[in-house]
Amino acid sequence: MRCASRSDELVFFVNGRKVMERNVDPEGTLLTFLRKNWTLLSKSWLLRLTGTKYACGRGGCGACTVMVSKHDPVSRKIRHFSVTACLMPICSLYGAAVTTVEGVGSIKTRLHPVQERIAKSHGTQCGFCTPGMVMSMYTLLRNHPQPSEEQLTEALGGNLCRCTGYRPILESGRTFCMESNSCQQKGTGKCCLDWGENDSSPLGKKNEICTKLFAKEEFQSLDPTQELIFPPELLRMAENPEKRTLTFYGERVTWISPGTLKDLLELKVKHPEAPLVVGNTSLGPAMKSQRQFHPVLLSPARISELSMVTKTSDGLTIGAGCSLAQTQDILAERIHLRSLAGQQIRNMASLGGHVISRHCCSDLNPVLAVSNATLNLISEEGTRQIPLNEHFLAGLASADLKPEEILESVHIPHSQKWEFVSAFRQAQCQQNALPHVNAGMRVLLKEGTDSIEDLSIAYGGVGAATISAHRSCQQLLGRRWNELMLDEACRLLLDEVSLPGSAPGGRVEFKRTLVVSFLFKFYLEVLQELKKLVKLFSVAVGALDSRHRSEVSDQFLSALEDFPVTIPQGVQTYQNVDPHQPLQDPVGRPIMHLSALKHATGEAMFCDDIPVVDKELFMALVTSSRAHAKIISIDVSKALELPEVVDVITAEDIPGTNGAEGDKLLAVEEVTCVGQIICAVVAETDVQAKRATEKIEITYEDLEPVIFTIKDAIKHNSFLCPEKKLEQGNVEEAFEKVDQIIEGEVHVGGQEHFYMETQRVLVIPKTEDKELDIYVSTQDPAHVQKTVSSTLNIPINRITCHVKRVGGGFGGKVGKPAVFGAIAAVGAIKTGHPIRLVLDREDDMLITGGRHPLFGKYKVGFTNNGRIKALDIECYINGGCTLDDSELVTEFLILKLENAYKIRNLRFRGRACMTNLPSNTAFRGFGFPQGALVTESCITAVAAKCGLPPEKIREKNMYKTVDKTIYKQAFNPETLIRCWNECLDKSSFHSRRMQVEEFNKKNYWKKKGIAIIPMKFSVGFAATSYHQAAALVHIYTDGSVLVTHGGNELGQGIHTKMLQVASRELKIPMSYIHISETSTATVPNTIATAASVGADVNGRAVQNACQILLKRLEPIIKKHPEGTWENWIEAAFEQRISLSATGYFRGYKAFMDWEKGVGDPFPYYVYGAACSEVEIDCLTGAHKKIRTDIIMDACCSLNPAIDIGQIEGSFIQGMGLYTTEELKYSPEGILYSRSPDEYKIPTITDVPEEFNVSLLPSSQTPLTIYSSKGLGESGMFLGSSVFFAIADAVATVRRERDIAEDFMVQSPATPERVRMACADRFTKMIPRDDPETFKPWSIPIA
Repeated sequence: MRCASRSDELVFFVNGRKVMERNVDPEGTLLTFLRKNWTLLSKSWLLRLTGTKYACGRGGCGACTVMVSKHDPVSRKIRHFSVTACLMPICSLYGAAVTTVEGVGSIKTRLHPVQERIAKSHGTQCGFCTPGMVMSMYTLLRNHPQPSEEQLTEALGGNLCRCTGYRPILESGRTFCMESNSCQQKGTGKCCLDWGENDSSPLGKKNEICTKLFAKEEFQSLDPTQELIFPPELLRMAENPEKRTLTFYGERVTWISPGTLKDLLELKVKHPEAPLVVGNTSLGPAMKSQRQFHPVLLSPARISELSMVTKTSDGLTIGAGCSLAQTQDILAERIHLRSLAGQQIRNMASLGGHVISRHCCSDLNPVLAVSNATLNLISEEGTRQIPLNEHFLAGLASADLKPEEILESVHIPHSQKWEFVSAFRQAQCQQNALPHVNAGMRVLLKEGTDSIEDLSIAYGGVGAATISAHRSCQQLLGRRWNELMLDEACRLLLDEVSLPGSAPGGRVEFKRTLVVSFLFKFYLEVLQELKKLVKLFSVAVGALDSRHRSEVSDQFLSALEDFPVTIPQGVQTYQNVDPHQPLQDPVGRPIMHLSALKHATGEAMFCDDIPVVDKELFMALVTSSRAHAKIISIDVSKALELPEVVDVITAEDIPGTNGAEGDKLLAVEEVTCVGQIICAVVAETDVQAKRATEKIEITYEDLEPVIFTIKDAIKHNSFLCPEKKLEQGNVEEAFEKVDQIIEGEVHVGGQEHFYMETQRVLVIPKTEDKELDIYVSTQDPAHVQKTVSSTLNIPINRITCHVKRVGGGFGGKVGKPAVFGAIAAVGAIKTGHPIRLVLDREDDMLITGGRHPLFGKYKVGFTNNGRIKALDIECYINGGCTLDDSELVTEFLILKLENAYKIRNLRFRGRACMTNLPSNTAFRGFGFPQGALVTESCITAVAAKCGLPPEKIREKNMYKTVDKTIYKQAFNPETLIRCWNECLDKSSFHSRRMQVEEFNKKNYWKKKGIAIIPMKFSVGFAATSYHQAAALVHIYTDGSVLVTHGGNELGQGIHTKMLQVASRELKIPMSYIHISETSTATVPNTIATAASVGADVNGRAVQNACQILLKRLEPIIKKHPEGTWENWIEAAFEQRISLSATGYFRGYKAFMDWEKGVGDPFPYYVYGAACSEVEIDCLTGAHKKIRTDIIMDACCSLNPAIDIGQIEGSFIQGMGLYTTEELKYSPEGILYSRSPDEYKIPTITDVPEEFNVSLLPSSQTPLTIYSSKGLGESGMFLGSSVFFAIADAVATVRRERDIAEDFMVQSPATPERVRMACADRFTKMIPRDDPETFKPWSIPIA
């Protein structure tokens, strides 16, 4: 129960309004406070600021970014900094001013330039991440009204976006920057990047081509004088600070904030176990995921002594309360700390908290340890110093703080003239990622020599805490800084910094390699610095005479350079509309997303932004902790004893059908994967519901077999459906007649959807007729409706599903929302209350499954000149424990495997494996991104064997003339060939291929690679009934129009495109037309918005409805041609003409006969090609994307801004699949990668340095609406051009080092895989473990 003592008053400001609150819960965060329906005591004013989004809850995605402003007592200035509200403790805000996206600007009052520009630059799609992006940029501009491009990249480094691919977001931010590297000619519509090698064949006639997606000159200018001022009351409070201790009592936790250092030290004696909380970036996630609990929290935020920075002759002393951002700036002169967390975390985390937490992957501790830093401790008894050394880092009691002591400051001695200090790190991606391994290294050489006087090396990521290699360093004292010393040092380090094969985090051999690779980098750095010193003194000093000194060869120099962080440049090219097209007709124009401005102001409502409904309850799910087990018992008694817990929903409560056979909504008797839903708790608050789930006791009895990997599934003959097979020609005969045959394997990892808005649903039962209103984030509301109907055993017509907008789907919200909707509906019916279910990111990733991991085997026969005569591919996908979409994915995989190639003798086979993992499901591309990687890997292998470039083999085997696919569907490859040729030309491929080769000859440790990939992507579902669509259009008597259709707004701009269609058909401005939501009550029996055809089919239905209405209005218009639209509508009403019409599209014909292996499964194809160039670091496995050029056949784009956004977004998502997104499972089948900390989607720094997208002009297709094409998925596979560019660079390394050709391809091409493939002296010297002798930390499931 809440403590009887009365809390002090918490005073802070939100958006310029004062908040005075006595009833705060110390366990609460700023995010909860902002979003919940709080009534403030000072005024009866409801906060409910839902623009700040809940997406990950760990500070890893930036969706909840807000600006906090505080008066800095040291500098006596106002500091503005961005923070993640999901980690910021509400009690830490005393005396602070918080600005949320709503406080920046509003569509109701005035937009801020940041909001306007991100919207008009098309930097928003689903819009869920947009408020966070706006707040990061806004904070940057409050501190730097004209920032540099580097500052912009830094500011956005902690913000994730899954939709846009970042380029337009950066483009909008760049408009504020003082310098711009973009082409000076761009304003003219011409650009230096427009033409490729062959200037005589540009994309189309110059006047038809446009490179402008928005008009910069229309933007309002930034006026810093118009910003919210820092509240004068808070300024007065800061200048006369409250010295008394403030205490806030919660139900379980007490927060104490002393006003003086003396009070803090007294409190530490009274509460020795209480942690000190500043930023909550370490404690917050630990309390959330590891369920750590502390009854008392001490906040030293108001104690200025802890934020002091002093410089003396012997060094630098930094207060423990200084943030990591401040620390990074202070240390910048001495050492470059590479990408130390995201901006928001750096602003919140404190130096003291970082040091004391002793995280195994701390970036600062290794540097501080080797720099001989000292920790200044203070307690009531006085002060003392302890070294920040290996004993402190290991947590030895003798070298640690006493319970009553606190860390006051950290002292770092100045470096000396012959002393060299460096920091190294390697993570899954360049920014906002925890390192796999990091290191701090320091050497002091005897003056004028290269003899080692002192040496310190410390590593993070290779043990439970930072490890100091003290023993090795001691043995190297007195040695000269040369190759002999390096070899000895590597041997000593590998012996001392030993890592067991089963070490947490895995990647053991990679980590061992990094230990010595980093040392080699440091060795080279010091040699270079010595060379500079020798030049400086202009004479050879002692033993540094060049005859004895080791030199860095020119070939090795590139090893010293880090990949720079740059803002992408590029051009987006599309065909202009016909000059005769009426200005009012919006089709073909780059119209801004309908909701873009609302996204940017936080006023766009998502499912969980709906205000709390009367008597609403919260639901939390209980999932299986075993992969395959019998449920012996479920004991819910302890959960029901908790206050505010209302009920527990189990399978017995389901009045109708409990899912399907083998795919239950709630488990009965048996569980078949970790994460399977067993029951659900319903409580008055989300906090209590989640706490209650931990009290439910489930007894299991493990069952055999337990299958996780595709290999095991094949061994146990465990499959979900029959084999799918397509064959043409005579494969066996063809293999006998070829010059060469090779066989290979391809392993493609899975992918998490990582939509920014997790799965969520609100079910509201009505008082009569068993009616239900369901507000759900889904791609298929009709499926939710049907599932709820069968689960509750009530007719479909009593259930209405509403979808306003979805915060990203990518296939992950096709099937699964029906499960959550049905379980929540059972809770609503049983309790009679509305039920809200919002999944935490961890639960969402654990429960929902993702893209199918794939194992492919190929056998290919070809002539010596690279003509492929026979190809046999066998694919296995890991389907998980239930069928879900696995059979369909297998079918699509097989149908699409041939990609762009005409091979006479083909055999494709596919199986979906049944394993004890959560079911995998639909994902953008639907099997094609995995399958086509097998085909392209096969092409690359043939090229290597023939000694020819891969692009020559691709060209030789590509479809050339009108032909039939393997399933006998006729098509014309002319557009495919155009895309390929344009891409070769626009990317200047052949000259760049030569430049890459030239670079590779000159550099040993860095290599470049380049690849060009063609694509034939089939659009749609392989069944006619799935292409039907309906629309309902009302014209009201004032002339305004309401459009409803069956498509769902997922961020892909479908509503915007539908308004463009309606505007053209009705010949009225878009401003007259409105779309409210998608609802099963207005348009019934809809098909999932998926397979790239949403705008196609719904557009045809809207067109049909508008044409019906216009036909009815025709006599009136003919009679009064000079009349206005409003006059005609008024007249129609007077003449009793119906102003409402249903539009319908019966669908594209599509069928597939699997018995015969023939059909016309797809309405049409989208063609494209992409060329990417990368540079890899052979010592660390890191890579930099230098340039990407994409040519996509969009025919006549309905909206080039939206279509280019879809291409860029899907390309970056595909790039993630093939490079950084790695799912890790334990040997018990538990998913480790359940947050943005462990699962790395691309960030802002992953965008290619130069990124060009061109829509191929002058192509027509009579089949679709206005000859447009669906482009939602096709760009995904083009991300593989980055994968093959990396593979090209690695192949160069292996050829140069005479390493045997390896025909096993593994995706993603993570730093680990790239580094280990670039075998060298360092990979050879590491110890290797026999796999039979240890249990690995994780298992490969593909």
